[in-house]
Amino acid sequence: MRAMTVDEKKLRYMEYIHRETGKWHHTNAEDALQYEMLRAGDPGTVEESVRMFSSGLAGHVSDDPVRNCKYLFVASATLACRAAMAGGMEQERGFNSSDLFIQRMDQLNTIEEICQLRREMFEFYLKEVQAVSRRTPYSRPVAACIDYIYKHLHQRITVLDLAEQAGLTESYLSALFKKETGRSISDYVLDRRIEAASNMLKFSNYSCADIGAILAFSSQSHFIRVFKARTGQTPRAFREKFYEVP
Repeated sequence: MRAMTVDEKKLRYMEYIHRETGKWHHTNAEDALQYEMLRAGDPGTVEESVRMFSSGLAGHVSDDPVRNCKYLFVASATLACRAAMAGGMEQERGFNSSDLFIQRMDQLNTIEEICQLRREMFEFYLKEVQAVSRRTPYSRPVAACIDYIYKHLHQRITVLDLAEQAGLTESYLSALFKKETGRSISDYVLDRRIEAASNMLKFSNYSCADIGAILAFSSQSHFIRVFKARTGQTPRAFREKFYEVP
């Protein structure tokens, strides 16, 4: 099968047009600055990103202005997501939020709406990075456990599983985890499950029973008991109060 190549004539023509009009793309260093600022949690990130995107030099990838803006948004979302993760944002949270921003953008019909959403996206990622920098840094073994827990909330998680991830004995890991997080491993896992359950009750159409099963609670009664103990409400009451239609 013949490999696809760039049309050399079109490429040369674009270079000619840019020379004649003096309208070039941002340099790599100029474009990268906004993402480096984001990675570092710099408060000026949002305004820098807006300035770059509105300069008219971000790129021309479609003759349709709105479609062109959408394509550039996707590129920005990809780079901003990775910059935020490099700044400490949890990987799965980063990828999922990027998907959601792109899905929201796909429903928009004007350049103004897309630009406003792009600003909101950078504000969101900046807050995520800044929040990481304010947290007490965890040791590598505890950080590895936290990442494992985040990715396996739908499965049964044991101290042995985490000890194997961390390369420590179960007893030593338990003591280290409690020292650094202020919570036992079991309490931390339950807190994260309840956090995930709260979000599912607010933003998804899964039934309360399904949510308990998805998050690996041993039974529906166990899910209800733990959820009420930590939130003061049953899952059903919480949904009735906070549910947002997708």
